[in-house]
Amino acid sequence: MNSQGNETIVVRACGEIDLDTAPSLHRAPAAALESHRKVVLDLSEVTFMDCAGLGALVRARNQADHGGARLVLRGAGRRVVRLLKLTGLHRRLDVEP
Repeated sequence: MNSQGNETIVVRACGEIDLDTAPSLHRAPAAALESHRKVVLDLSEVTFMDCAGLGALVRARNQADHGGARLVLRGAGRRVVRLLKLTGLHRRLDVEP
């Protein structure tokens, strides 16, 4: 069991999230989830996301669930929201405007 604080931390992603950059997208929230009860992943500056990015989001969500924490996606642009809806992940992930 991780010892986690009660505060919220914001992790910002930017640019294109693809096969090359998805590992970074996974590492940042994963590290934040080790010490925080709530991690907000700010996607407002993400211009593109492919299936590798979606996989990173799902892994982060699974880690949050396993550790009793919460992962929230915030500020996702139209393209990212469309991708989440097309895959049905908008039902699994906490997405806020």
